[in-house]
Amino acid sequence: MTAAADRAAFSAENCSVARTLAIVGEKWTLLVLREAFYGVRRFSEFQAHLGIARNLLTARLATLVDHGLLDRQTYQDPNSRARQEYRLTTKGRDLFPALIALMQWGDTYLADDAGPAVVVAHNDCGTAVHVELRCAHDHGPLTARDTHPTPGPGALPTP
Repeated sequence: MTAAADRAAFSAENCSVARTLAIVGEKWTLLVLREAFYGVRRFSEFQAHLGIARNLLTARLATLVDHGLLDRQTYQDPNSRARQEYRLTTKGRDLFPALIALMQWGDTYLADDAGPAVVVAHNDCGTAVHVELRCAHDHGPLTARDTHPTPGPGALPTP
């Protein structure tokens, strides 16, 4: 059976990619996550770094909190009112490889002639990190041509 024929045997209606995009597929959401990975925590800092309208930022932060990617925590600077800051949860931190994969693709195909604007480096050795697809037996790096979709335990048959 070919990969295309195998793929036709199950429905895409409960697709994990579609479910993920429903949460993080909007441009500003990924940029908010990027800033959170860079250590930004406070609303005013997100707004300053992104140049995003307050209402959009409020909505994006609420979505990320509602879906458990960010945790809202109260803080209070001396002589000011209590405010909220946003910290990545484990669920949010687990998106880091996906964000790096998008950055890596952009660095390869869309960077300025001078090169990438940001290089993410390993804390211990200082070298640039990259995302690489590997199977459970450590074969890789793999490409789309080295893989094929198969129905998982949650697959629904094609109607």
